[in-house]
Amino acid sequence: MKNILVIGMGRSGRHLATKMQQLGNDVMIVDKDEETIEELAAHFTDSFIGDCTNEAVIRSLGVNNFDVCFVCIGENFQSSLEITALLKDMKAKYVVSKANRDIQARFLKSVGADEVVYPEREIAEKLAVRFNANNVYDYIQLTDEYSIFEIPVNPNWIGKTVVDINVRRKYNINIIAIKKSEVLRPLPGGDYVFEADDHLVVIGKSSDVFKLSSKNK
Repeated sequence: MKNILVIGMGRSGRHLATKMQQLGNDVMIVDKDEETIEELAAHFTDSFIGDCTNEAVIRSLGVNNFDVCFVCIGENFQSSLEITALLKDMKAKYVVSKANRDIQARFLKSVGADEVVYPEREIAEKLAVRFNANNVYDYIQLTDEYSIFEIPVNPNWIGKTVVDINVRRKYNINIIAIKKSEVLRPLPGGDYVFEADDHLVVIGKSSDVFKLSSKNK
């Protein structure tokens, strides 16, 4: 369990704070809008109404007690920049700030952000990959070439084993799990028999996975 501070309760901040709470962390939410905090306060460990561009507000939060501080200010980049700088000045352990553009990321890094994320860009890129390729349910990019994908089982594989198909040699991918009705079975053995409702979680070059998924019609 970690102590998490989330500043800014826009869409990104709310989703992040909610998920961190669901994962068992203690989450404190902060926003300068009183109505927003009153709406959300009951769902989180702690909450605070305040403008975090004010040094006194940041100081009162005891930011050095949090494992991670997230700055999720969306529309006012100047505020995001100031808050990030103040958090680091107050000895915050790890600050993750939201950016919409590369130039914003550079400025955030220059004032001390330990990490910068692009939620909107990442969602857009993920959607583009899903809908560009046939039969891709989900994916996680690892490098420019390699990713983890969730794809349906090839109809020609049904009733055959992993060894029968010889996926690694024939298709240049590795199956790291079988997903069935939201239940994940990691590292299936060579004797696993593919079934019609299987989803495969595979790792490999994107081009190889796209080639395979295009055959799953």
